[in-house]
Parts: sequence; C-alpha cells; structure tokens
Amino acid sequence: MRGNLREMDRSPPSVTDLPENSVTPGGGPFGTALAPARSKGPSLGEMPAKRSDAFWYACWACLILASLGLLSCGTLSTAYKVSKGTVKGTYKITKWTVKGTIGTGKVIYRVGEFTFTVMTAPLNWPLIRGEIETIDGLPPKEAIKRGRVKNSPYVVRGKRYVPMSVKAARNYREKGIASWYGYETLKKKGGHMTANGEVFDPLGLNAAHKYLPLPSHVKVTNLENGRSILLRVNDRGPFVKGRIIDLSAGAAKKLGFYEKGTARVLVEMIEVAM
Repeated sequence: MRGNLREMDRSPPSVTDLPENSVTPGGGPFGTALAPARSKGPSLGEMPAKRSDAFWYACWACLILASLGLLSCGTLSTAYKVSKGTVKGTYKITKWTVKGTIGTGKVIYRVGEFTFTVMTAPLNWPLIRGEIETIDGLPPKEAIKRGRVKNSPYVVRGKRYVPMSVKAARNYREKGIASWYGYETLKKKGGHMTANGEVFDPLGLNAAHKYLPLPSHVKVTNLENGRSILLRVNDRGPFVKGRIIDLSAGAAKKLGFYEKGTARVLVEMIEVAM
C-alpha cells in the first residue's frame, strides 16, 4: 500500500486489505461490525466532508446491512442441506399466501421448477389413511388439532411406528420400491385429509412416508428411467411390506411409473427454508 495510512484516499478498503486471518467481532471475515482492521478514517457516525465521501459511505452502509441480513427481497435464495452422497444445489424459494375456500386458506410456494400448493383441510374430512389409530397417544384429528404430528409416534393396525427426529432425517437416503395411492378419491364426494391435516391432492406433488417428519421435502429419482422430482411429504404410509414411499398419482405420472404401479427409486431428504 502506498504512503502513510493517514495519507490514503478515503475510498472504503476492500476485504483483501484486511490482515490475513483477521476476525472482526461476531466471527468470520465480516462478523457483526464489518469494520476493516487497519482503517483510521472517520467512523460511520461522522458526517463526511465531501460528496464523494458520502457516496462511498452510503455504499459501505449498504454492504453492512446486506451482510447482517437487514436488506431483503421478495424471493429468498438459499442452498438446501443434503446428506452425504446426495445431489447438491441451490433453489430459489418463493412463497405467497392467497385466500382459499377450504380450511383457512392456502399457501403456494416454488422450489426450483416445482410448485407446491398447501391447504388446511376441515377437521370433519376423513383421513386418506383411515387405518391410523392414534398419533402421539391421541385420536388422529385431536393430534392434528394440537399440532402434535411432525415426528410423533403413531399406531396402525396395532403396530407402533416411531418417526425419525428432524436431525436424523437430514441424513436420510434410501433405495427401494415406490408405489402411488389415492387416485380413487377424485371420484368420491368431498375431500380427504393427510396425516398432518393438509388437503390430500391426488394430482399434486406430495408423498407419504412412514418415518420422515411431516412435512418434509424429498428428491425422488426413478432408477429405471432416470427421471427426478421434488415432493412434499405430508402423509403416512405405505403400510405394505417392501415399499418405502407412496406418491400421489400425479407424481407417479411425472416419474413414469403410473401405469406400472411401482418402480425402484432413490429417495433423498432435502432441506428448504420456508
């Protein structure tokens, strides 16, 4: 660097001007203050003497606010966390709420190229999985009403299932047989409820799993044709031996095994910030 530090121009120092391994308060190269370790210029609280100074300090303040997360946009871009061996990527997640005629309204959000619609079902609707006897020791609808579903134990035909913790689910990755369910509900009057109280959509991007927390998001790849899809897990099942996941009929069509009925798949847990 040229000359004495006091004779420097007043342009904000770049990150590369910081001493190697320097750490500002809060940890990391930016910390919470974002103050350069060797700058002796005026503080942000002082009024700059020149218009050019004001411009540079305005830019510097914006950089500080952005680093602290105080500036936001309508679209949140985040990298989802995945387990070892799974795919990595970044999805832009956009979420908005609109009024609906079922339950209390609906939320629509987009993950990558996939759009999800979530609606709360009226409590008088029957469960799509009517064989669920209890959830967390309560009648299913009482557990749903109290919000005690996410990874609570539940009983089906006398057998108790214990879902994974949220932490354990982050490393979930499994190959096995997938099937699809629920298309027949299109011909029935009224609607049906998933195990976490959402409207069941036989044509939506949703799935059922015995052990993942509700709701969760997974990437499902058909190992027979290479097609992949992102799904929202919002129900329990399948309760058929040898199957690891049940998809909606709409999801099965997108993965190319609707006519066949089953397919060998890879299921990978992903995390998305809502």
